[in-house]
Order: sequence, then C-alpha cells, then structure tokens
Amino acid sequence: MASDQTRTAILNAAERLYAERGFGDVTLRDIVAAADVNLAAVNYHFGSKDELIAELFVSSSIATNRERLNQLKLAEEAGGGRASIDSILRALVGPTLRGCLGPERERSAASRFMIRASIESVPPIRKIKNREIDHLRKFAAAMRRSLPERSEVDLYWGLHFALAMAHQTIRDSERLAKLSDGLCDLNDVGGIIDRIVAVSVKALTGDQRKIADKISAQRAR
Repeated sequence: MASDQTRTAILNAAERLYAERGFGDVTLRDIVAAADVNLAAVNYHFGSKDELIAELFVSSSIATNRERLNQLKLAEEAGGGRASIDSILRALVGPTLRGCLGPERERSAASRFMIRASIESVPPIRKIKNREIDHLRKFAAAMRRSLPERSEVDLYWGLHFALAMAHQTIRDSERLAKLSDGLCDLNDVGGIIDRIVAVSVKALTGDQRKIADKISAQRAR
C-alpha cells in the first residue's frame, strides 16, 4: 500500500472506531487491525494516539470553521459591512449543529466523530480548542460592528453562551429527547438553530441595565 493510501486508511479507520466506541475504548492495535496496516505505520505517520486524534479533529474543525467564516462574510456583505446580530450568530452555531445533528442514520463518520469530541473531553482536543480562537475573534469583531452600544464583556459572554448552547444540545440531545418524551425534535436542525439564535439575540439585545442591576444585586448579597 502506498504511503498516502496507508495514511488515509489509518485516518478512516480511526475516525470510524472513535465515532462508534469513543476515545478511551479504542487502542492503536484496534486501529491498525481495522486499517490493515502495521503499528509502525501509525508511529511513522502520526507519532502517537494523541497526534492521530488531533489530526482528525483539526481536519473536521477546519471544514466547519471555513463554513462559519464563509457564512459570516456573506452576512456582512448583505449588510453592507455590518451584519445583523442574528445572522452573525446563525453563522456561528449553524455549521456545527447541521454537521452533528439530524437523523442518526444520515450522520457521517466525521459528524459522529465530532459528536464524540463534544461529549468526551480528551487532552489533545482540549489543547486545540484552547489554542485555535482566531476565527472566533472575527465573530466578536462582527458582533461589535453589529451592536456598538454593547460592552466588550457582554459581547464575549453572548458569543460564549451561544456556543455553549449549541455544544450542550449536541452532547445531551438523547437526554433531551427522553426528558421531553419526544416533544423536542432533535432531527429538526433548522428549528434548533432558530431557538438558539433567538435566545442568544434576546440576551444580547435585551435591557442591559436591568441585567446589570440584577448582577450587582446578586454580588451584594
């Protein structure tokens, strides 16, 4: 098998196994067996299990972040350089939710891998998430242009809360479906995006003075 083919076979096997069984239950021997290569090939191409996980996560993240930024660019072009806050937040959370939710039978190995990455906190992925924030700075800048009257702190918290709602929905979608007895349709991805964006917009555009007063009152207790 050629070197590039070997590398691709390892990545495909690792992605599928991690998606199915999680990071803790899959060994390098499982991966080489599924890829029909030897252990030396994994060490040659990736060096370690952590590096292999990081490679998979980065590849998927690059595609998602590219889609996010493309949507943000279109929103700003449509707004003459100043996008509406709802279109900014939709560009932020939409690609991730569309990639990870929807009918399970239609989910690719890549999307199921990213769901695992959201559910299971492993060191190589945590390091990447904490390091790669440049694309989020572009969203924060767009939010400043959209809501110039809001403080920097409020905007960063708003961005953080929107991402948190999206990731929590991905992580706990099964529990929400059971809790609501199926009333919350986790296959209605468009509806989920609408809800997260609506809540985030309301938090950012509501009466900030009342919110600030409540925070101050809580601190004074």
